[in-house]
Amino acid sequence: MMKPISPQKGVLVALWTPLDNRGHLLRHALGDHLAWLRAQGIHGVFALGSTGEFPLLSLAQREEVLAAVVELAAPLPVVANISSIRLDEVVTLGRAAHRLGAVGVALMPPPFFPMSQADMLEFFLRAAEQIDLPVTLYNFPERTGNRIGLETIAAFAERADLAGIKQSGDEFTYHRELIALGRERDFSVFTGADTRLPEVFALGATGCISGLVNFVPDLVVPLYRIAHEGLPGDLAELGRRMQEVGRVADQLTFPLNVAAGIAARGFDPGAPKTVVSAASLRLLEQVEAGFRRLFDRYGLAPGRSQAETNSIPSPA
Repeated sequence: MMKPISPQKGVLVALWTPLDNRGHLLRHALGDHLAWLRAQGIHGVFALGSTGEFPLLSLAQREEVLAAVVELAAPLPVVANISSIRLDEVVTLGRAAHRLGAVGVALMPPPFFPMSQADMLEFFLRAAEQIDLPVTLYNFPERTGNRIGLETIAAFAERADLAGIKQSGDEFTYHRELIALGRERDFSVFTGADTRLPEVFALGATGCISGLVNFVPDLVVPLYRIAHEGLPGDLAELGRRMQEVGRVADQLTFPLNVAAGIAARGFDPGAPKTVVSAASLRLLEQVEAGFRRLFDRYGLAPGRSQAETNSIPSPA
């Protein structure tokens, strides 16, 4: 049997995970959301990442969510983030991802404790040798406290099946070095810089893994097609719109801001997975209203209407 092939390019949604207030998966809400995203032309799904709030889920919950995502997203490929501070949990989740039909896994450095690059490489290699799926390294030092260095990526690429790297966080200029290394070692570079996509695509990033795609795929997919496939359209205007979406999102902490955007497009984001103050809930309502006003101005219809018509609005 052929080994699965992880996506090498395109728009992947860093998927939101809708749970009820008892921690149970809202399967119908997940299915509605994925059906709409699929109709909008996304190229794949990145499950249980930062936007999916994986640190707040148990191993059993992560396996349950992943099984549902693989089923409901089909035929889209699914990459599963299997990151954990514990190697045994990484391996357990990686084997589950393979069994459930994911085409690849993503790995962050173990969070919380400082880690040398040598130890980080050893952690990645020990995980990869026990998981029969391509690996996307996931660099988000603002979340993990540990940055994946170029030397670690290069050494991993020599000894394991490296599909690509996702670059997230504040260090935008790191894309340049990652893209250069990716061309040299034949791996893909996906960006998490949702609001700077024209810039990073111009640098040579092969795709994006985006939280904002959860509620504006009809901006990001056309932007990607213009930049990568030469389709006609106003790249600068789409980029400006993404920056405006980002400014509304920045009024609220991540990932609650993603929940606000999802609700503004007519989907059920479920209940908060952790303690949220009354003040934050009020702000969430305000940001949701702000998104609605913005989407009305852009002519972006509620999500279910979009899924039914399978239309992608063009910039005015």
